[in-house]
Amino acid sequence: MILHLYLARRFLRAIGIVTAVFVAILLPLDLAEQLRRIGPGQGFGPVLELALLNLPGSLYEMIPLFVLLGTLLMFLGLARSSELVVVRASGRSALRAAASPVIVGALLGVAVIAVLNPIVAATEQQLDMRTARYRGAEERTVSVSSEGLWLRQGSASEQTVIRAGATNSDGTHLFDATFFTFDADGRLTSRVNARQALLVEGAWDLTGVRRWPLDTAQNPEAAAESLETLSLASTLTREQIRDSFGKPETVPIYELPAFIRQLNQAGFAGLQHRVWLQMELSSPLMLAAMVLIGAGFTMRHTRFGKTGIMVLAAILLGFGTFFIRSFAQVLGESGQLPVALVAWTPPIAAILMALALLLHTEDG
Repeated sequence: MILHLYLARRFLRAIGIVTAVFVAILLPLDLAEQLRRIGPGQGFGPVLELALLNLPGSLYEMIPLFVLLGTLLMFLGLARSSELVVVRASGRSALRAAASPVIVGALLGVAVIAVLNPIVAATEQQLDMRTARYRGAEERTVSVSSEGLWLRQGSASEQTVIRAGATNSDGTHLFDATFFTFDADGRLTSRVNARQALLVEGAWDLTGVRRWPLDTAQNPEAAAESLETLSLASTLTREQIRDSFGKPETVPIYELPAFIRQLNQAGFAGLQHRVWLQMELSSPLMLAAMVLIGAGFTMRHTRFGKTGIMVLAAILLGFGTFFIRSFAQVLGESGQLPVALVAWTPPIAAILMALALLLHTEDG
């Protein structure tokens, strides 16, 4: 038990060193990127604020790399100081020696899901809102709730809030839609109900329409008119509606299942969010796989030589696993592969390959 705790501490310290190095590298680069995005006229304070908000998300994506490099750093240090030789001479096999780092890696994955994921979701939301504010960009939002789909469009002079009971998969065909129009002072000027609304180039084509003028008529109900069709100008596009849902990373994992149900009720497939949820749940296996990959190539004494080649092979295999997982995620989001398959198969396959390598090289 004492040896396992010692190896676990060494492993956590190695991951901490790797993370600190990447923070020192990424933060200045991100400062330059945020300065380019919002311009120097905003001053250094907003640039630093955006860089710090973006940092957790950048680090979050690289956690498997940190674990892999931390594993290499730990086992190379143990081999260089001959501690690994002592561990093996005590009768412990390579699998038993790697057990505590593997368990720590898996527990780190659980901690990432439970603690870091909500933090990253909050910082990503704040980053998007503050970037839009500093850049003076027009704000378009899409919200999905139990009441249906909500959209917002418009400009500085006029805003339109749209509620739909249901929609198609990309949000361009609305059913049971209501359009609320507000002026620049926030006063409600008109309300339009439509049986259906279809987004075309620069406009919504409405059918089965009833319109109420709320800013000019003293009795809006008496002044209401029914129309078979109506065209309302729109600043939205199909791509903007799709992108306005935001990245799945902006939804905390505790809220993600309910959000996916709301997407399904509104008519969206929610494939991207479903894949992201399963990818997050498989993170402990992915981190355990990275530990095993690093251990499989570095649990040997440095006097055997070819240390650089073995480290390079471990990094290439780790990056290959990460690339295959990302590629499978794209296939899952496009509906070409089942969600569970793309999320769980790459880490499980990597664990099996790493175990095969450890068993092949095991001599104790």
